[in-house]
Amino acid sequence: MEKKQVPLRLSAKLYDEIASWAEDDFRSVNGQIEYLLTECVKQRKKNGNPRPEELDVPPKLDLH
Repeated sequence: MEKKQVPLRLSAKLYDEIASWAEDDFRSVNGQIEYLLTECVKQRKKNGNPRPEELDVPPKLDLH
């Protein structure tokens, strides 16, 4: 399977959270992001086609 490279900008806080989670799961940060996106796509397919009411509004993440 061919993999695409995607430039991604994350806040330092979000990166640190993902890096910590990746370490807990014995994955690289890149591997963790790919895993999370894959799980989100599976969930979306399972639940139908949910769409946010407002497009292009970033989700509110509680990273405290």
